[in-house]
Amino acid sequence: MAATPSMEDYLERIYKLIDEKGYARVSDIAEGLEVHPSSVTKMIQKLDKDNYLIYEKYRGLILTSKGKKMGKRLVDRHQLLEDFLYLIGVQQDNIYQDVEGIEHHLSWDSITCIESLVEFFRRDPERIKDLHLLRMELETTE
Repeated sequence: MAATPSMEDYLERIYKLIDEKGYARVSDIAEGLEVHPSSVTKMIQKLDKDNYLIYEKYRGLILTSKGKKMGKRLVDRHQLLEDFLYLIGVQQDNIYQDVEGIEHHLSWDSITCIESLVEFFRRDPERIKDLHLLRMELETTE
């Protein structure tokens, strides 16, 4: 079964917590996603059932190789989209919310194309300058 957007949010959060702290507690996941601990427990049980992690009550959880792979992919996708929005000139204050709003609505094909575009601009900083100049030009003609 493919992961739902909600499952993706949990896997991304769990992966980041384990990467940063070495573990992921229900309370940390709940706080990071702004949900009730009972919701976290239900989702963890679902992720366990779908083999993304192994959960033992009162002992914690560990990501399976499937869960680690998906978690890394989701964290990388999030970072790529943040980089992309920053690169094209989106105001810093808007970037996180915008990424949260779009990340589940893009195909992996679109993500790959955005990744290529970001790399295209990074390889030649003049391209970024040209893009920003064009954006300023378009803003002044509106």
